[in-house]
Amino acid sequence: VQLQASGGGLVQPGGSLRLSCVASGRTFNFVIVGWFRQAPGKEREIIAAITKSGVSPDYADSVKGRFTISRDNANNTVYLQMNSLKPEDTAVYYCARGRLPYSGISGSYDYFGQGTQVTVSS
Repeated sequence: VQLQASGGGLVQPGGSLRLSCVASGRTFNFVIVGWFRQAPGKEREIIAAITKSGVSPDYADSVKGRFTISRDNANNTVYLQMNSLKPEDTAVYYCARGRLPYSGISGSYDYFGQGTQVTVSS
């Protein structure tokens, strides 16, 4: 499976963006998806995860209540709606395939796609 993230850009603090992650190739493996981000000089961190059915989405504390993960299986797409953005949300955002069994943001992930830059600045 190949994953491609898009939808990043420059946004002011307090603003919103919606990222998309489109899967192609062997999409029957596109069961669990996680969103990650990596800020300059920091390690990559997982911030959200979702199963194919959309049950039990999981979030890191840093984004809980502000970000929402969802998916459109008909179009092999997973979304990350980001609201109330803060400068500390600035990072390159990636999506990745999760391995079974589902363990939310504590699970194992591979097949990282190309990232999309999100910059939150006034």
